[in-house]
Amino acid sequence: MPADDREKSMRRPTQAVILAGGRGTRLSPLTDSRPKPMIEFHGKPFLEYLVEMLRDQGFQRILILLGYLPEVVQQHFGDGSRWGVSIEYSVTAVENDTGKRIKLAAPLIDECFLLMYCDNYWPMQMHKMWQRFVQANVPAMLTVYRNKDAYTTNSIQVDTDGYVAVYDKSRKHPDLQGVEISYAIMKKSVLDLLPDGNVLFETAVYPSLARNRQLAAYVTDHRYYSVGSHGRLPLTEAFFAREPTVILDRDGVLNRKPPKAQYVRRWEEFEWLPGAKESLRLFHEAGHRVIVVSNQAGVGRGEMTETQLLDIHERMKREAAAAGGAIDAIYYCPHNWDDGCECRKPRPGMLFQAQRDYHLDLSRIIFIGDDVRDAEAAEVAGCSSLLVSETFPLLEAARTMLGRGPHSLASARN
Repeated sequence: MPADDREKSMRRPTQAVILAGGRGTRLSPLTDSRPKPMIEFHGKPFLEYLVEMLRDQGFQRILILLGYLPEVVQQHFGDGSRWGVSIEYSVTAVENDTGKRIKLAAPLIDECFLLMYCDNYWPMQMHKMWQRFVQANVPAMLTVYRNKDAYTTNSIQVDTDGYVAVYDKSRKHPDLQGVEISYAIMKKSVLDLLPDGNVLFETAVYPSLARNRQLAAYVTDHRYYSVGSHGRLPLTEAFFAREPTVILDRDGVLNRKPPKAQYVRRWEEFEWLPGAKESLRLFHEAGHRVIVVSNQAGVGRGEMTETQLLDIHERMKREAAAAGGAIDAIYYCPHNWDDGCECRKPRPGMLFQAQRDYHLDLSRIIFIGDDVRDAEAAEVAGCSSLLVSETFPLLEAARTMLGRGPHSLASARN
């Protein structure tokens, strides 16, 4: 059956199952009186951020599998009605591993569901994940962080077709590239692979599915955030601060764009577009961080040096500051058109680099560009996008985003 027909015939899951039963001993003493997903960030427990995201992604029912101090979670969330969802609980012995915990909860689990860990937050886009799951036509799909920044230790190998070739929770296989962060869509039939006894779900199910090419991967470069260790807590705190941020293209947005295959090679050739500096001032006054991402193939093509480019960017920052604005960071791709890099738009490499450096939630960011490649990069990265033009310049976009124009921007979620 073609993927489009399968998607129409299959029902997208509306239930999420969250594993939240462990003791969280690595986070002692914070977990002496509460489970780790109840550790607070900005006055709200980690698990509440997960519940809110699931609601916003269209999930109606959440089943939380508890063990350690279950009453702390139950008393906070109740039946979930405060968050606009229905929350159920399965409480089993704290000594149970994930496999037994899921097996005991099986009567409460839907025929197709989302499985999550309670200690990982990743800004999911369920519509994209569901399309990938349907296209793969398998019983289960994991979300895999590519881990190019060595954020953690790899546990996964994904083949060129996007299927999990190796799942190794011991992390000893020599060719692992990526880490499984759950956010797994699966059919309930997968639970039939669970043996009796107290086992880890991951090691009991995933290697077998991988060997039979029945485990797809949804691969992402957007970093996840967690309450897995003390070292991760400051990063998660920064991420949940959700500092308002806007990402801008450079040529055609801030300055006049040179003709195709020509470049702004020195400061004397740089010309601010009307209203651009005022836009930067408005963003700064509204408390928005401004990040610029720009293709600059003139370096790779030998039309200019990287030193010349950096001089232009430093002068841009100075003039923006003099006008009451600020440019907090500039990312540029210096590669030639056909170098095959991951940073040249429409590839999203620069957006993901900014995400990691500033702990951004790209699903809450707007990328303002002037070219279809900007919109394509934003789509892959999970950003919203706006394209400016002569009739809709940056100043108008800024006023719209900040609620100072004739219309408000519904997708400006910062």
